[in-house]
Amino acid sequence: MWKKEGETASAAKPAATEAAAGTGEIIAFVGKGVEFKGALNYEGTVRIDGRVDGEIHTSGVLIVGEEAVITAKIHAGTVVSKGKITGDVVAKERVKLMAPAVLNGSVQAPVFSIEEGVLFDGTCEMTGEEVRQLPREQVRTVSQPAGNVKRMTG
Repeated sequence: MWKKEGETASAAKPAATEAAAGTGEIIAFVGKGVEFKGALNYEGTVRIDGRVDGEIHTSGVLIVGEEAVITAKIHAGTVVSKGKITGDVVAKERVKLMAPAVLNGSVQAPVFSIEEGVLFDGTCEMTGEEVRQLPREQVRTVSQPAGNVKRMTG
């Protein structure tokens, strides 16, 4: 985050790489060895490398470091994780799990990506606002055949 005088921007590349995933400047940091219990509410981008137990609420970005252990209900704009999360995650924009992340719980987000090497045990609901707002008469149940499809047998 801070660089010494004369140090180039490339020295901060690992943090910048994670920040490039739709994040921004990190406004707070829960470091390795730090334990936090309770509700965490913030705006902007926060990186967690310690332990959090409780709830996290933000319209911003949550970055979960590789050594982080989070047991919480998470409501965020974007979640990018390499750590361990136990609990339900609701994101307005996206959830991105990067190896070696572990997520035990449900995910609800319009965009959900999982890298090879990630462990995910839970459920996923990928819906955007436009899907939730379809008028009931436009939704066709599976048991009704589509009217414009002809059946061919061979």
